[in-house]
Amino acid sequence: MPTSIITTDDLREFKMELLDDIKTLLAKQSKGQLKKYLKSSEVMDLLQVSPGTLQNLRINGTLPYTKIGGIIFYEAEEIQNVLSANRVQHGTTFKR
Repeated sequence: MPTSIITTDDLREFKMELLDDIKTLLAKQSKGQLKKYLKSSEVMDLLQVSPGTLQNLRINGTLPYTKIGGIIFYEAEEIQNVLSANRVQHGTTFKR
């Protein structure tokens, strides 16, 4: 097996390519282009909630969903809308 020598220039080029890939992913994420629909496990990870809490959010109508063949899908944009709609603004004044 031939030996390859990696130079600092190779590492610098790799770093720049990696940073460009990360920037592209972050740009897609901020534009909502990564995934349109999420499965329950992905939503639980995203919101840091248990399966029971996610079920309650479905039952009480907080999170809209679509069920196809026993698999529940959530629209990523709808989740963001629910989070934005339920945002609590706290005042900056502090009373003693």
